[in-house]
Amino acid sequence: MGVDDAGADASKEVKPRSVRVVLLALMIAMLLAMLDNMIIGTAMPTIVGELGGLEHLSWVVTAYTLATAASTPIWGKLGDMYGRKGTFLTSIVIFLIGSALSGMAQDMGQLIGFRAVQGLGAGGLMVGVMAIIGDLIPPRERGKYQGMMAGVMALAMIGGPLVGGTITDHMGWRWSFYINLPLGAVALAMVTAVLHLPKTPKTRAKIDYLGAALLTVAITSTVLVSTWGGTEYAWGSAEIMGLAVVGVLTLAGFLAVERRAAEPIMPLHIFRSRNFTLMSVIGFLTGFAMFGGVLYLPLFQQSVQGASATNSGLLLLPMLLSMMLVSLVAGRVTTNSGKYKIFPIVGGALMVVGLFLLARMDTGTSRFESGVYMAVLGAGLGFLMQITMLVAQNSVEMKDMGVASSSATLFRTLGGSFGVALMGSLFTTRVHDTMTDRLGEAGGAATAGSAQLDAASLAKLPEAVREAYQHAVAAGTHSAFLLGAAIAVLGFAAAWFVKEVPLRGAGPAAAESAPQEPAPVGEPVAR
Repeated sequence: MGVDDAGADASKEVKPRSVRVVLLALMIAMLLAMLDNMIIGTAMPTIVGELGGLEHLSWVVTAYTLATAASTPIWGKLGDMYGRKGTFLTSIVIFLIGSALSGMAQDMGQLIGFRAVQGLGAGGLMVGVMAIIGDLIPPRERGKYQGMMAGVMALAMIGGPLVGGTITDHMGWRWSFYINLPLGAVALAMVTAVLHLPKTPKTRAKIDYLGAALLTVAITSTVLVSTWGGTEYAWGSAEIMGLAVVGVLTLAGFLAVERRAAEPIMPLHIFRSRNFTLMSVIGFLTGFAMFGGVLYLPLFQQSVQGASATNSGLLLLPMLLSMMLVSLVAGRVTTNSGKYKIFPIVGGALMVVGLFLLARMDTGTSRFESGVYMAVLGAGLGFLMQITMLVAQNSVEMKDMGVASSSATLFRTLGGSFGVALMGSLFTTRVHDTMTDRLGEAGGAATAGSAQLDAASLAKLPEAVREAYQHAVAAGTHSAFLLGAAIAVLGFAAAWFVKEVPLRGAGPAAAESAPQEPAPVGEPVAR
């Protein structure tokens, strides 16, 4: 029996109740990965107050992001080579060790190092969840569970800041990390007890250490360029240009190594599938729009609409609920009909419209009006978020499920990193220029250190300066969302080239009978 047949048999034999129990454990692990940064964000001022090291504050987030992005493709390949269950459990353990150590950190240097350990584990959490779901549930049936994954995402985005603030105020910032331990223990116990996957055939192929090293350096350079560009260093500075050169050279070296590796860390043949390549592009562009929107919408609500930090999180509900409901409906339709091409097209169109509407917001925009705009963007994301992963996984063989899941996750992460960086750079420049235009050099000086002022800092400003700043933030968000809309147009255009390849159904018979996307010469057909 081949790997593909084993995966099909496994998905056929698993009972619906068992699937739901396994999915509950997987969703807890997914919640761990997504909730962490949301919780930590609200605790950062308190952490700096106790540990000091304000100048290194950004590294608490950057170390986690770098480790997560760099380890993501490696976790995916390890799961393909040595079995998904053991690899996934290992990633949970590493994440929990990093969480415990972060909670015990005595200075900022320790916290940054332990956050990197935590990020290494987090890189395997999302990939593990997606790849295991890909093993257990055939693509044709997977749509029924999309609403659950979208719900976890919404819960993390809304609940993270609320939980983080409550924990920090009543239990101390260290519990922002310790809270992961009981959740992780539950996930570990449930996955160990109820997850049963077909055994992965043992391979004698050596791990592609050189490819892994080159890819890690390339990803690290890329993330640092997007993180530091326009903030820590000017885009044209020697540091940024140097990192960009390193990234390009190591990427070129990685591609050369992967062509000759016996067991490449990211098999290049998966990109021969047109659908997989398109889903990687659309995933990158979706991440660009989504993460930028989630970052700058609360800032607009706090600075211009007068919302508190807590309420600004709750005010994201229209976007998140719309995303969840649309994802649920799209999943059900996909399961019932087997059709999906229309969803990336409609999702891309709604994302463009939603971002353009958000770009029209100004100081007179009501919360209801902005809520409607957010709901449009959320609907677009709902059509795109899970469908991109579903089509990407359906475009490869079962043996490549891990690297397909990790690659799709990586592209979305990199898209989010660039979205935050480029939209942030544009936002900061526009705010500074508007303040200078309205108040002269004094206005520019008020935002020289940071274009993002919290509610407390804003309240201390004279009325004229505060009003000018509100107009500046509205102008900044206009430019940021306009850039997002322009980028989203590319995703909408790419969606038209997706091929309607039938989704694999439950059981080997369905997998055998479903016609697949024609493979290039020398490339096995994905089943």
